[in-house]
Amino acid sequence: WAPFIGLIVVAIFCAGAWFASPKGETQTIWRSTLVLSAVAMYLMWVITFLAQLHPLIQPIRYDIRTED
Repeated sequence: WAPFIGLIVVAIFCAGAWFASPKGETQTIWRSTLVLSAVAMYLMWVITFLAQLHPLIQPIRYDIRTED
């Protein structure tokens, strides 16, 4: 459930950043910066989380004796 909870938190942050950005001629830059950085951080976190949850390569132990 962690990726979905994180997505909800990032969506709430993005909505808050959209409406709470300072008014003026740089409002678009503020909105773009906050929303894009939140989305990029979420994507980096969720990719790392899911890669560790289901690894593609299984670890191999070489210290175990095999029966011959």
